[in-house]
Amino acid sequence: MPALLIVEDEPDVRELVRVNFPEDEWEIFEAADGLTGVALAQEKLPSVILLDLMLPELDGFGVFAELKRHPATEAIPIIMLTAKCLEDDRILGLGLGADDYVSKPFSPKELVLRVKNLARRTERGQGGILTSGPFRLERSTLKFTLADEVVDLTATEFKLLLILIENIGREQLRGDLLRRIWGYDERIQTRTLDTHVKRLREKLGDFGDCIETLRGVGYMFRPLQSE
Repeated sequence: MPALLIVEDEPDVRELVRVNFPEDEWEIFEAADGLTGVALAQEKLPSVILLDLMLPELDGFGVFAELKRHPATEAIPIIMLTAKCLEDDRILGLGLGADDYVSKPFSPKELVLRVKNLARRTERGQGGILTSGPFRLERSTLKFTLADEVVDLTATEFKLLLILIENIGREQLRGDLLRRIWGYDERIQTRTLDTHVKRLREKLGDFGDCIETLRGVGYMFRPLQSE
């Protein structure tokens, strides 16, 4: 059974989230402050964490940093809860490695969809290894190796890179990527994809330019010259 950890200091928000996840389908854990959230994440290892940024004891950014420092929790997908007007917080959170964000007030149906998409991606346990030149991706463990060096990717970065390499040399439309990775309606305007591509390129270093921007269209993984 998938598990969701809600780290949110507002009881009404926690209740709104909890009632939209059936008890017979989901295990729900709750924390009203950042320190408790970290402790529960390390103990329960949930499928997805819903993390508010404005928290007592330890704010959301502090919680995020603490979880990413430990191997047991570093790959757990995190959805940030942010105030609708605080775009800088959303950009900062995505830049640090958050998988998605939801602005308050939010649609419970949309939130459930995003949580389920992340849970399916991390718990599917797909086997198999994909290689392309110096790139090696292990689907079951989300381990990525570049030129025999392990590169630390979030679950979302791994999924994005996997899709691009699986479709090497073929353009991937923005709307298709948003729908496949985040479950977004392709009509939604969001910088989430662009932020993840930027961060992924940085982690790929000299190979970052393999991800080509197709302006107004999407992205494509360009074949290496040796392939």
